[in-house]
Amino acid sequence: MSVQTKQQRIAELARRMPREAIKSLNHYIDEEWLHEAYRRTRKDAAEGIDLVTAAEYGKDLDENIRSLLNRLKSGQYYAPAVKRVYIPKGERTDELRPIGIPTFEDKVLQRAINMVLEPIFEEDFLDCSYGFRPRRSVHQAVELLWRTAKFYGGCWVLEVDIRKYFDTIRHEHLRTFYKQRVCDGVITRVIGKWLKAGVMEGGTIHYPEEGTPQGGVISPLLSNLYLHEVLDKWFEEEIRPRLRGRAQLIRFADDAIIVFEIKEDADRVQGVIVKRFERFGLTVHPEKTRLVQYAKPDNKGGDTNTFDFLGFTHYWGKSRSGQWIPKRKTAKSRLKRSIRKVYLWCEANRHLPIGEQWKTLCGKVRGHYNFFGITFNSKSIALFFEQAKRSWQKWLNRRNRENNMDWEKFNRLLAKYPLPQPRIVHSYAA
Repeated sequence: MSVQTKQQRIAELARRMPREAIKSLNHYIDEEWLHEAYRRTRKDAAEGIDLVTAAEYGKDLDENIRSLLNRLKSGQYYAPAVKRVYIPKGERTDELRPIGIPTFEDKVLQRAINMVLEPIFEEDFLDCSYGFRPRRSVHQAVELLWRTAKFYGGCWVLEVDIRKYFDTIRHEHLRTFYKQRVCDGVITRVIGKWLKAGVMEGGTIHYPEEGTPQGGVISPLLSNLYLHEVLDKWFEEEIRPRLRGRAQLIRFADDAIIVFEIKEDADRVQGVIVKRFERFGLTVHPEKTRLVQYAKPDNKGGDTNTFDFLGFTHYWGKSRSGQWIPKRKTAKSRLKRSIRKVYLWCEANRHLPIGEQWKTLCGKVRGHYNFFGITFNSKSIALFFEQAKRSWQKWLNRRNRENNMDWEKFNRLLAKYPLPQPRIVHSYAA
């Protein structure tokens, strides 16, 4: 039986038992399952505390898989500590984001457990959730926001910002949530070990009492489950039926907004959501959580409030037919970051052969279009394109003083090595 067939059976079992805990699941995990988990695990990531790379682990893959399976089923698997490193958070180099690096074998096992749990929780998760889920994307969330705002006309948007969400998830609540649907001892035991696994930082291991496994493959699913229970179900089952007007929750991982038709509803929810999160150990950021009136300008031509969500600035503007409609453009911080990344790459790689530079730059430019190339965002992606050209010309011009690359030469070079032209990849009917 293939892995895909097994996952379909698990999903069907979850559909037949919508409010029950499934007690027997670990028999689906065999050597074939772990081999598939190995295949789906990234091979180019940094190694964990054991310094074992994917290539080294794969040299004796069959034996490693057999050993891993035996330790999992017997309860002898030991969850190794996660190596913690820090990377800059956004453009502010003085603010760092912690990233965890598990061992490669731990990643394989987390992938295997994730492959069991995902079909179950996908049956439970609501349509308002888009982050880290199969066949769901940022662009679907942005489209839902656009359609909702357009349908409501003027509306109110509550931006919900959770402070250090992934580090503050309480284990006791998380265990309660996943045990409502999964009671297989082998699986719940290994998840418990991951929650208790240490974090190695500066040569010292400490054991956090809150948060999901840092950098782990299983972390997105567990964090989604937490907010599914704390926010999504609560809003759909308890809050929405009590509202006077229409409302729509849109969540991508820990980024969430709620669109309201009536300000009174928005005020009421803003007042209770803080207490709701506090009950489960979460803290709402007092400055970043705000209520925004999202509507077309008044007849006097006054400005309308805008807000950023999932990398885009959302605002109202006129369509080609002269009607006011919600629009999007690349958020200033994200555009600045994308331009700077290309600039720094051109600086660092200016001595590579032109052909090699061109291939990599084309990939970077297309990647930008694939994410930010949505309807109404033509100006921002055109600006990115122009800045990418300027960065390339500048550093080609500086790599050889005797053979300058002025704009006349550079334009001839672009005729031979053209960068991809700006294009809209994700098109919505206005």
